[in-house]
Amino acid sequence: MSPAHDRVVRVAMTQTPNAYPHMPATIAELPTLADRLDEVRAANVEHHVGLARAAAGLGAHLITMGELFTGPYFALGRDPMWLGLSEDAATGPTVTRLAEVARELDVIVVAPIYERDTATGRRFNTAVVIEAGEILGKYRKTHIPAGENEQGAFSETFYYQPSDGELGLWPRNISKNRFFPVFATARGRLGVAICYDRHFPGVMEALAGNGAELVLSPAVTFGAKSRRMWELEFPVDAARHNLYIAGSNREGVEPPWTREYFGASYFVGPNGRIDPIASPPELVIADLDLAVLDAPDPSGWNLARDRRPAIYR
Repeated sequence: MSPAHDRVVRVAMTQTPNAYPHMPATIAELPTLADRLDEVRAANVEHHVGLARAAAGLGAHLITMGELFTGPYFALGRDPMWLGLSEDAATGPTVTRLAEVARELDVIVVAPIYERDTATGRRFNTAVVIEAGEILGKYRKTHIPAGENEQGAFSETFYYQPSDGELGLWPRNISKNRFFPVFATARGRLGVAICYDRHFPGVMEALAGNGAELVLSPAVTFGAKSRRMWELEFPVDAARHNLYIAGSNREGVEPPWTREYFGASYFVGPNGRIDPIASPPELVIADLDLAVLDAPDPSGWNLARDRRPAIYR
């Protein structure tokens, strides 16, 4: 086992709304963006590059961007225009740029993008994992919401489909579950669960069962019940599955929809929340001691040992 200090990983999450400065003032004017989607993407990527540099300057080893960070959260309605924001997860402009930055900064970057599979034409909500410039692989969001709450609608099934379980031949993926990859990185074993995935109990179980020590859960979420559950789900899953979980959410209002995202990004481990270090407002950074996961549980529980699977059938 590595010395304890080698098991501490400093993780940064972004917590920022759309950074494109020329958004229309009204929903009726959104079609004026149709020919400027590359500008929208570029503005958000460069904003996040700046945040990545700031995080690396504060000693972060791993930096994760928010869900669909390359633009505003467009799934509040059904508009085919936004299909043009999708891009290839290996050769598209976002991953190309972030691979350069990850190599320069010698960090791990997790980039949740709007993916277009150029081989099939299908679209996915996808997180690409990059270590020091190398693409380790990707996770495609498995659970796709379509509905509404007291603050508005979300129409994600209009824009992308659930994961097809296509993991690819990624040598650093140690998972045997084709829908939930786990990547062996220089800073620990990493899994991803995107937004709506967090509500389904089998997700964290699958990731932990396949070796994940840290699960990143980037989200775009709003509404009273989501706000309440945001505080409850991650601590229970972290304790139940002996994991660290990093839950990130946008914070602020994005014109022209004026939907408010509550932010409240945080880190939690099996023994509770992890205090963040001081950082700029759009970053949440904490030190996670992965050696804790190898220590005896202070409660004396051993759920993996004591579970009796037959009673669940």
